[in-house]
Amino acid sequence: MKHCIVGGLAVVLMTGGLIDAAPPANAGCRYGGPGVINKCDGPIQPDGTWQRCVTFANWVPHGASSHLVPVKQCDVLGPNHPPRDIAFADPPMRIDD
Repeated sequence: MKHCIVGGLAVVLMTGGLIDAAPPANAGCRYGGPGVINKCDGPIQPDGTWQRCVTFANWVPHGASSHLVPVKQCDVLGPNHPPRDIAFADPPMRIDD
């Protein structure tokens, strides 16, 4: 019986340690900004580049029920890949760095 309790306690402590070591849910993303919903960077590729996706709020006029629609655009950034738009240029380095 003692071995079961000690074993169960060890599993709980190890699981808690893994959860504490996990990166935060927003790692690699920034939220908000003028006209921007979020910016997220993908993993670094072997050539040092990464993909940044920016989601913009796009106003869609539709009479009295006009609304905002999210529009996602992605671009490759990194060495020898300058950003094509100011929205992709900020920040100039990877977001999770």
